[in-house]
Amino acid sequence: MVVKHSNSEALSAKVSMCFKAAQRLNFKVAVVIPAFNEEKNIGDVLYRLKNIGYSNILVIDGLSEDGTLKVAAQNGAKIILQDGHGKGQAIRQVLNNSYLNSDALVLMDADGSMSPEEVPRFVEALRKGADVVKGSRFIDGGGTYDMTATRRFGNALMAFAVNILFGAKYTDLCYGFVAFNKKAIQKLAPLLESNNFEIETEIFIKAKKLGLKISEVPSVEYMRKNGKSNLNAFSDGFKILKTILDASIKD
Repeated sequence: MVVKHSNSEALSAKVSMCFKAAQRLNFKVAVVIPAFNEEKNIGDVLYRLKNIGYSNILVIDGLSEDGTLKVAAQNGAKIILQDGHGKGQAIRQVLNNSYLNSDALVLMDADGSMSPEEVPRFVEALRKGADVVKGSRFIDGGGTYDMTATRRFGNALMAFAVNILFGAKYTDLCYGFVAFNKKAIQKLAPLLESNNFEIETEIFIKAKKLGLKISEVPSVEYMRKNGKSNLNAFSDGFKILKTILDASIKD
């Protein structure tokens, strides 16, 4: 797939402009990164976030067995240990607790597949009135280097199902680059139940059902820098499908 990139100079200028605008409005942004055994990846993510001005960073660690905690601490991140297991449980733990003093919270992965330089794009959409901002790999300016044909088909099929069942217009569903304002966190946090990768689908379904204002912004997904993903296309795909069906029954 051809991935569309913005001109690097234009992107850098926009990053700087968005960050300075947020500073002028005293708009506090926190970045949350769930991590498990990402020693070789997380340092670069944290360095790049700090390089564009984001220092309020929380790493929620799923009891890593490598040097993830050490690298996170060396790069100035606040660290908390996860109470349970799975990405979904980590995200629910953060959303249900006041670990950070911020007006906006951005969730991104620790593996280097999501670009820190895109964060201001999410923040700007929140400042313009969105309650939830989700990254999309399938709108103009987005793309992916990391989806197999099976995952691409599954993502498209599930997005179609969610759009039909819940009256949404999502172009991407199973992607965890997402930002929230305080209102969205307060409404969503008590309702979330997922423990694993299906958390993203649950967030987007329940945000729609709650009537929150949702925006999509383009995002480019890269290959993880090191190691293997914990995502299983079939078992996690089944959990995502079950999440969709359960939500439609409860509707």
